[in-house]
Amino acid sequence: MRTHYVDRLSRTDRDVIMTLVPEGGKVLDLGCGDCSLLSELVARRRVQGTGVDINGAQLVNGLAHGLNVYQGNLDEGLADFPDRSYDYVILNQTLQVVKNPLLVLNEMLRIGRFGIVGFPNFAQWKLRSGLFFGGRAPKSPALPFEWYDTPNIRVLSISDFFDYCRLQNIQLVHERYLVSGRWLRTLPLPLSNLLCQIGLFVITRDHRVT
Repeated sequence: MRTHYVDRLSRTDRDVIMTLVPEGGKVLDLGCGDCSLLSELVARRRVQGTGVDINGAQLVNGLAHGLNVYQGNLDEGLADFPDRSYDYVILNQTLQVVKNPLLVLNEMLRIGRFGIVGFPNFAQWKLRSGLFFGGRAPKSPALPFEWYDTPNIRVLSISDFFDYCRLQNIQLVHERYLVSGRWLRTLPLPLSNLLCQIGLFVITRDHRVT
């Protein structure tokens, strides 16, 4: 049941990303896993897709679909990709598992005109109450892991991400918040930080974008 719920969350992430990526663009998916998102973007949005993942075995599916995929460690940077060589760079459910998130975010906005960043909100009220009242490492449908097998090594909230964007002069172009199974387009920051399970954002350093 737990795995099934996480699969559904991943499915909804993918549906939202489909609405954010325009047709025919160049897309780089960082931490692409089995390339299922990238394959669907190619099929449905007719993008030119490239994927990068640290797990070479995961990339077999992408190769089978004729995708350009590369095995690589995001924490080591992406020097092989030129500046502004992609329209969109996707970093979905990956930011919280990398060792050097600042490097990865800087690289994605160097390579792409826009970045799409999705991550679980560790400040959601159920996680807060579980830690406060239960006295144990927080768990939720979006964060179902035990403390000893979680891939998440970075704990961040919506407020943390907004603070980072402000300090780095990064513009938020689109916002999406998963609250009680529904994706919302707008939500005041205090409420989004308290209520949402997952935040999904389009960001850019190109301030000519309106």
